[in-house]
Amino acid sequence: MIKASFFYSEGQLNGFELKGHADSGEYGQDIVCAAVSALAISTINGLEQLAKVQLYVDANEQNGGFLQARLADSAINDEAAQLLLTNFRLGIGDVTKNYSDYIEIIEDKS
Repeated sequence: MIKASFFYSEGQLNGFELKGHADSGEYGQDIVCAAVSALAISTINGLEQLAKVQLYVDANEQNGGFLQARLADSAINDEAAQLLLTNFRLGIGDVTKNYSDYIEIIEDKS
């Protein structure tokens, strides 16, 4: 199961973390993994290339199953960054509605 955590700071989305594997199909045929990966990579690319905000990214390049992206404190109130992160959150929510056996959303508003 993929656990998708969303982090908040000052009432704004600050980043996200993806852990685990969906295991909804064979390797290369896992549509849940593909959807989540496409959304996450697109969001990171948008934050870096379109919003041009400082972003900290950590990923397990060897085994996969882990990706974390967090905005720098100076970027938390950036309107474009908030729009991109909110869009990612909505996309993950839609995937979860259809594939709740394979993905769980965790909201970390602490």
